[in-house]
Amino acid sequence: MAPISVEHTAILTVVGLVYYGLMAVALWRIFQKAGLPGILGIIPIVNVFYLVKIAGMSMWLTLLYIIPVVGFVFGLIVAFKLGSAFGKGGAFSFFLLWLFSFVGYLVLGFGSSKYIEPVRA
Repeated sequence: MAPISVEHTAILTVVGLVYYGLMAVALWRIFQKAGLPGILGIIPIVNVFYLVKIAGMSMWLTLLYIIPVVGFVFGLIVAFKLGSAFGKGGAFSFFLLWLFSFVGYLVLGFGSSKYIEPVRA
């Protein structure tokens, strides 16, 4: 197996930075709609904690992401609860918030959906 060339590394770096920039902008808008400071969307690990909070769950549950199989399932649950908090259905939540999250977050952030604070149990 050949090592990755410098050109490929540069391309992957640029793609990663563009992806991070789009996600940060989308999360900024989502956090503003939820009544939180938008700057929280830029901070890498903090934004996940607050995204779980916006979905209506305890921020402590974010730690479930580090458990391999549980984190996978928890990500799906967060996507459904986040979609529900913005008035979106299951298909939107599965495909655009979980499978293609960069598109779904942009739609939530820049679309006309309003944040409905979930009832916390």
